[in-house]
Amino acid sequence: MLKKLRALLAEHNLYAYLIPNKDPHLSEYLPDHYKIMPTLTGFTGSTGTMIVSQDFAHLWTDSRYFLQAEQELAESPFDLKKLDVPHTPQHVTYMVEHFPEYARIGVDARLLSISSFKYLKKQLDKKNIEIATIDLLSECWKERPSLPTNPVFEHALKFAGKSRGQKLSELRTQMKERGCQYYLQTALDDIAWTFNIRSNDVDYNPVAVCYALIGEEEATLFIDSQKISEGLKAKLRAEKIVLLPYHALEDALLHLPKKEKIYVDPKQLNYHLYQILSNQMTLVEDLSLAYFAKAIKNETELNHIRTVMVKDGVALLRLYRWIDANIDKGTVTEVAIGTRLKTFRAKQEHFVGESFPTIAGYNEHGAIIHYRATEKTDVTLQRDGILLIDSGGQYRDGTTDITRTTALGTPTSEQIRNFTLVLKGHIAVSKLRFPKDTHGNHIDGFARAALWQYGLNYGHGTGHGVGFFLNVHEGPHSMGRGATAYAKASFCPGMLITNEPGFYLDGEYGIRIENILAVKKCMETDFGEFYEFETLSWFPIDKQLIDKSLLTAAELDWLNKYHAQVYEKLSPHLEEDEKAWLREQTSVL
Repeated sequence: MLKKLRALLAEHNLYAYLIPNKDPHLSEYLPDHYKIMPTLTGFTGSTGTMIVSQDFAHLWTDSRYFLQAEQELAESPFDLKKLDVPHTPQHVTYMVEHFPEYARIGVDARLLSISSFKYLKKQLDKKNIEIATIDLLSECWKERPSLPTNPVFEHALKFAGKSRGQKLSELRTQMKERGCQYYLQTALDDIAWTFNIRSNDVDYNPVAVCYALIGEEEATLFIDSQKISEGLKAKLRAEKIVLLPYHALEDALLHLPKKEKIYVDPKQLNYHLYQILSNQMTLVEDLSLAYFAKAIKNETELNHIRTVMVKDGVALLRLYRWIDANIDKGTVTEVAIGTRLKTFRAKQEHFVGESFPTIAGYNEHGAIIHYRATEKTDVTLQRDGILLIDSGGQYRDGTTDITRTTALGTPTSEQIRNFTLVLKGHIAVSKLRFPKDTHGNHIDGFARAALWQYGLNYGHGTGHGVGFFLNVHEGPHSMGRGATAYAKASFCPGMLITNEPGFYLDGEYGIRIENILAVKKCMETDFGEFYEFETLSWFPIDKQLIDKSLLTAAELDWLNKYHAQVYEKLSPHLEEDEKAWLREQTSVL
C-alpha cells in the first residue's frame, strides 16, 4: 500500500501526505473501515499520526505506546517519532521545521477537526506550505472493510434514567439560550447517549455509526435504516425523529436555512463538514452540549454503576483464583487470562462485552502501558515476578475499568517500595477534598507526589472520564499534568473518573492501581462548595507488595477500611471457598 500511496503523491504533485488515525467522527476507537494505521504501518495502538513522503514514513505516538510501537515498527518502513506530551501536534512542528518552503501536502479534511485544521494551516503558512484536501486512502486501500451494519438496539429507560424526549428537551433549551436553531452531533457516543440507542459498530464501544441533526421541533438521525427494527423506527417517528441515510448528511446541510445558527463542537466536527456549513450558516462553536450532560451521571445511572462494580469484582475474583489454581500446571498465559476473564464476566447479568482489550502484562510486558498479548508475544506465567491486569466490561447497566498489580512470587524490595509509592498516590486522590471549579490538572500532582520524592514518575494521565454503557474513555474531564483541551471541564458531582497512578521500569515490570471514582458534594463552607470522591471499584490491593512502614496512619486506615468494604460488597455473592480466599486477601494489614 505504501508504494501505491507514494505513486499517488507523485500523481497529485504532493510533497507528503498527512494521515491522522481518525474517522469522520474523530473517534478514539475506529470502525474497521477506518483502521488504516495497523494496515499501513503494523502499529496497533489507538493513537497515532502518520506522514508519508517519497523519502520517509514517520509515525508519532505518545509514551503509553513507545515500547509497543518500537516492537511493532521494527520491521516496518515507518520510523517512530515520540511525542513529548500526549495529544500534541508535534508532527506539525516537524513539517514546519523540515518541509521545504512552498511544498504542497495532502490530507483528508474529514479526518481533521476544525481546530486541528486551522492550527495546521496557521503553522504551515509560516513556510508558505499549501494544503490540498484530498482522500488518497480510498484509492490505494484494496480490500478495505465496508462500513459496519450491526443492529441498533434501544438503551432501556430503566438503565438510562432519562428518556430521549427529556434529553432532547434539555439540549434544545441550551440551543435556545445560545440563539441556535440547529445542533449538529457528530461524536458517536454523544448520539448514542442523546437518543438512547446502542450498537456494536465499533469494537468495545457500544455505538452506531451515524450523525444527528437536532432542530427546534424535529431531529434527524443519518443512519442505515436497515440497522433499526420496525418497532424502534415507530418509536422514533412518534417522537419526531426522522431517519435518513448515513451519506445524506452533506446534502441535508446544504439545504438548511441560510443565516440561521447551528451549534457545533470544533473539536468534534471534521473540517470537511465545517467547510460546507461555514458557507451556509452562522456557526456557534464550543464544547458539545451533550458533553457535560452525558458526563454527569443521574441517580439511576449511579445506582446501576454501583451494582455493576460489585458484579465486576466477583468476575475478577474468580479470575485470580483461577490463576492461582492453574499457574503451576503451566497453562496460564497472558492470552488465556484475557479469554478466561471475559468468560467470568459473561456469567454476570447484563454483560455485553469488554470495554477494551484486556491488558495482561507479565513482568516486562507490564511496562508496556497499553500492551496487548498476541500469539507472537504471549508468555506463560510462573510463580515469580509481577503481573499487571487492566481490564473492563460493558454491561447494559454500566461500564467498568479496573487495574490490579500482583506479585506471583517474592517481590524485591525495590518493587515493594515502588508499588507502595503508587499506592500512596492512589490513596491521596481517593481521600482528597477539593473546592468547586477544580480541574483534573489541579489534582494530578497529588497522585505523583510520593513518586516525585524518589525522583520517579509515569508518562500517562492519572484519570479519564468513563461512560455509562458507552466509551470507556469519556470527556470532557480528565486528570492529567497539563492544561489540556478539557481545561474548561471542572469536576462536578455525578462525574465518573478513574484514579490510576503507575510506575514502569522498561524491560522489567509495570505497576498500576486503578479504581473508578464518582464525584460527590461533601460540604459547604464560607469558602464555597467542596467535593470528594466516592470509590466505586471493589477488589483487593495486593498486600504482598506493600511496605507498611511507608504508609501514614491515615493511609493505612484508608486501606484497611477499603478492604473491609471489598469483603462486605463481594462476599454475599460468593461461595464459601471464595469467601475464605477474599477474607485472607482483605485481612487487616
